[in-house]
Amino acid sequence: MQDFFGRAKAAPDRVVVTMAGQGQGCTAGALAQQAGQMAQWLAAQGLQPGERFAVLLENRIEILALVLAARQAGLYAAVLSTHLTADQVAYIAADSGARLVVASSQTLPQLQGMQLHCWSVDAATAQAPSLQAALGALQGPAMDFSDRPIGRDLLYSSGTTGRPKGVLKPLWPASLRGQADPEAQVTARIMGMSEDTVYLSPAPLYHAAPLRYSLRALDLGGQAVIMERFDAEQALALIARHQVTHSQWVPTMFGRMLKLPEEVRRRYDLSSHRLAIHAAAPCPVDVKRAMIDWWGAILLEYYAGSEGCGTTMISSQEWLARPGSVGRATTGRLHIVDDQGGELPAGEIGQVYFSGGGQFSYLNDPDKTRQAINEQGWVTYGDIGHVDAEGYLFLSDRRADLILSGGVNLYPQEIENALARHGAVQEVAVVGVPHPDFGEVPLAAVVLRPGIAPTQETARAISASAAEVLARLKLPQRMVFIAALPRLETGKLLRRKLKEQYREQAQAGFALRDS
Repeated sequence: MQDFFGRAKAAPDRVVVTMAGQGQGCTAGALAQQAGQMAQWLAAQGLQPGERFAVLLENRIEILALVLAARQAGLYAAVLSTHLTADQVAYIAADSGARLVVASSQTLPQLQGMQLHCWSVDAATAQAPSLQAALGALQGPAMDFSDRPIGRDLLYSSGTTGRPKGVLKPLWPASLRGQADPEAQVTARIMGMSEDTVYLSPAPLYHAAPLRYSLRALDLGGQAVIMERFDAEQALALIARHQVTHSQWVPTMFGRMLKLPEEVRRRYDLSSHRLAIHAAAPCPVDVKRAMIDWWGAILLEYYAGSEGCGTTMISSQEWLARPGSVGRATTGRLHIVDDQGGELPAGEIGQVYFSGGGQFSYLNDPDKTRQAINEQGWVTYGDIGHVDAEGYLFLSDRRADLILSGGVNLYPQEIENALARHGAVQEVAVVGVPHPDFGEVPLAAVVLRPGIAPTQETARAISASAAEVLARLKLPQRMVFIAALPRLETGKLLRRKLKEQYREQAQAGFALRDS
C-alpha cells in the first residue's frame, strides 16, 4: 500500500485537504511539494536523523506539511498546543531538545524572550524570518533521504497530573519508505478508511488523534476536512457539504451538538456519514445513547493513548448491549492487575495493563517510563477498571484520582455517574479533599442545568438520588456549585485543578451529611 507521497505522484491534482473556514482545497501535488521542500530545508538547517523540531501553529495545512516533512527527513516533529503558556512552551522546547520552532504571527507572542531559533509560516518579523522565503531560496541538488529512517510526531502528554512528558516512539526503518505507515493500514482494516474516505477533523491538530487520523486518511488515499475551531452547527453543515464519511469527536462536542435546536439538527443531510469515532474522555451514557438515537449505530469508541501501548474498541451495537464499556482489545492483550502485580479475574477492579502493544518511552523521564511498565513487561496508561466475562473493558478511573477514605478505595467516576442521574445536573466531577479522621472524603463539584437554583435543597436532592445506587460511604460529604468544569480542548477533565483548589477549601459549598 503506497504512502501519501506515492499517491500524490500518481494523482497530483486530487484535493486532499480542505480548511473549513477558507473552503479552499489543497491538492496532493501541492502538499507533497511543500512537504518535500520543508524536508530539504530542515536538513539544510543541520538536523540529523532522530533530532527534533517544534511546531506551534493554529489549525492550518502547514502542520500536516511539517509532519510529512519530518517523515521524509527522519525527524521528530513536536507539535505543541497553542494554549500553552510561554513557560510551558519553553519547558517543552527545552525538554524535547528542539533545534528550531515553526510558528505563525498568531503564535509568535508565546515565544517572546526565548532563546529559540524561530521561523514564521506567514509574515516575517524581527523575531522570526519567513519560512516561505527560505523555501523559495533553496538551491543545489536535493538531499537523498532514502537511507534515513522515517520520521514521526513527538506529542506531549496533556499534563493533567503534572508536567507534560514527550511520548517518544521508535522511528520506522528506511525499509518501509514508500509504504503507508503500519498504523494507517490497521485503520484501513478496522475503520474502513480508503480512497473514498472524507474525514472530518473538528479538533486541534496538536492532539494525537486529530493529527494522526488526518494523516492516515491521506496515506490511504482519502481527504481531510479540517475545522479551524469547533462549531456545533458548522460541523453538521460540513458533513452535508463535503459528504463526510468518517469523523472523530470528543464527548463535549456531542453535548454541544445535542443542545442545538431540533430544527437545526434536522436541517443537514448526514446520510454520507458512515463512522463517527470518539475517544479522549469518558462519554456519559445518556449522551452516547442520544447520539446513537440521532445518528444511528455508527459510533465507534476506542480507548488508547499517545503512548500506543494498546487499544480497545467498541461498536455501537456492542455498546448498546454493554453501556459504559470501552470495548475489547484490538491492539495488545488486556490484563487487570492488583497492587501486588497479580492478574485479576473477570469482574475484579484493578489497574489496566496491555501486553504485546507498541513500544515507547517518556522522553528524559526514565522513572516515569519504568512506572508504566510492570515486571512482566506489561504497560499501563494509569487507568483503573475491570473486564467482564467476554473481555469487555469498563473503566473506573485513573489511579491518581482514587480517593482513599478510611482505608477504602473510592472511584470518582462511579460517584459521578450516580450524581449525574439527577435531572438538575449538567456536569459533575468528584475529588478527594482532606479529612481529619478518614484521610480523604469525596467532594462533588456540580454544574447545574440552566434555571436550577444552587441551594442546600438542590444539593441534598442530588445526593439523595445518588444514594439510591451508592453505598453511604461513597456519597460526597460536600457539594459545590460551579459555572464550568476545568477541561482541556479534548474534553479531558483537569481534575488536578479541582483538587488543588478544594484541598485548601475542604469546607466549601454545602454539607451533605455528618462527618
